[in-house]
Amino acid sequence: MKIGVFTPLLSELPLPRVLSKLKTLQIETVELGTGNYPGDAHCKLSMLEDASALQEFQRILADHGATISALSCHGNPLHPVRERARHDREISRKTILLAARLGIPVVVDFSGCPGDSPQATAPTWVTCAWPPDYPKILEWQWSEVVAPYWSDHAKFAADHGVRVAIEMHPGFVVYSPETLLKLRSIAGTNVGCNFDPSHLFWQGIDPIAAIGALRGTIYHVHAKDTQMYRHNLDVTGVLDTKAYTDEQRRAWIFRTCGYGHGAEWWKEFVSALRLYGYDGTLSIEHEDSLLSPEEGLTKAAQFLKEIVISQPAGAAWWA
Repeated sequence: MKIGVFTPLLSELPLPRVLSKLKTLQIETVELGTGNYPGDAHCKLSMLEDASALQEFQRILADHGATISALSCHGNPLHPVRERARHDREISRKTILLAARLGIPVVVDFSGCPGDSPQATAPTWVTCAWPPDYPKILEWQWSEVVAPYWSDHAKFAADHGVRVAIEMHPGFVVYSPETLLKLRSIAGTNVGCNFDPSHLFWQGIDPIAAIGALRGTIYHVHAKDTQMYRHNLDVTGVLDTKAYTDEQRRAWIFRTCGYGHGAEWWKEFVSALRLYGYDGTLSIEHEDSLLSPEEGLTKAAQFLKEIVISQPAGAAWWA
């Protein structure tokens, strides 16, 4: 298992300096954004039409001994505003084409979220089963928007030898193991999971149990933690809409690995991944508002290095 880094946290640096910096932390694997929410600071889709730029990009990677675990284009391809959906879909398709060109097997994305009807102008994330309006919205979203798009997009990716790893994220139709498996049952096995435990913690989902439920579907992993603040949680509940920077009043915030859960939990997490066949990259994602990118990255790298080294290598056995 390798430790990698999702590089938007270093977006102010050019790629050569990013790779040099990571090498000092003994990290040589990166996950690169290509547009949509992560931005494209280190990986331009224009390389598809520029052979010299693509060659230079590959030379930089080779000179630093770096590999790419995944390309990421987290967006909302189901957005009810057609121009926004068209934009995010185009980024996703081009990302798949670039991944195929570079021999990268995985593209990370969000499932997206439609509105409540064809006339909607904003996404509608359904979180409850009553009043009856909500189940009707959910049924319409999946049958009329989610299934058609993802059936077609999954085939496009498969035709190019690339798998799509969906990050389960609240606010989108796929946010839990159950909804991930529902999408997979529609789109097929070329759609799997980018497993990020930080989004499961605050929903009350046990990430260790989720790994077992998703066995065979985990194509990539983000290393990010969540800290729960019980004194606020007991009053506000987990559906907290306050800004992430309002740390003192929030029920939970994202943290650097080890700041929400200790080494024993992360050892069990790594062991569970290996037990169920995943021995790929743990891609550090920094969204800790209490630590600078420099501090968060360094601490996460040091913490995970000890965790990964302490675990014996395993093999997939269920297949």
